Amino acid sequence: MNALKNTLMAAAIGSALGLASVNATAGGRVAPQRYIDEQTQADLQFMREEEKLARDVYLELADTWNLAVFENIAQSEQRHMDSVENLVDKYGIDDPVLNESERGNFVNPDLQALYEQLLLDGSDSATDALFVGALIEEVDINDLQSAIETTSAPDVLRVYENLLRGSRNHLRAFVAKLELEGIVYEAQVLSQEEVDEILNTPTERGSPRRRNGNKR
Repeated sequence: MNALKNTLMAAAIGSALGLASVNATAGGRVAPQRYIDEQTQADLQFMREEEKLARDVYLELADTWNLAVFENIAQSEQRHMDSVENLVDKYGIDDPVLNESERGNFVNPDLQALYEQLLLDGSDSATDALFVGALIEEVDINDLQSAIETTSAPDVLRVYENLLRGSRNHLRAFVAKLELEGIVYEAQVLSQEEVDEILNTPTERGSPRRRNGNKR
């Protein structure tokens, strides 16, 4: 399992670097309704594909291991994709998702490599697949928190908060399955303190929580 964690950590770092380096292209399919900065545009493009990565991995793992948790969370990830797509359309940003129904194809090369690695790492056992799911949610949480800190657009922040809340709930769901196997979950990307705080908090519903005076 240590080898798996090391592989996933390396993939997660590549994903985080992709968030900072992904190229934004303005002036897409529709005229923007108002201006948002280039970093926010880039982050929206990245998040659109990152949510697709989560959906696609979970659908593949659902097919492999026949675990309902993957199918259920894949449906949630589709809603996340749709939420980001609404913003992409609103601001006239080029949509990196060229074929939404097709699994496993990504414009961002870091996400493409991460997708392939995660499927490989989740193919050995159902337990490893659950660790992959938890890793994806930790990466999503980390990337969303970074994106939140770099935008002031209220509608973008609102969507990110909803996605962040969903990712925390998904992490809880995957870890709960691991705990049923007697596994004590250790953080893979976030700090152990942050993961423990999430896991020790009940499933979130409604408006996202606000902590420590942060703008989240």
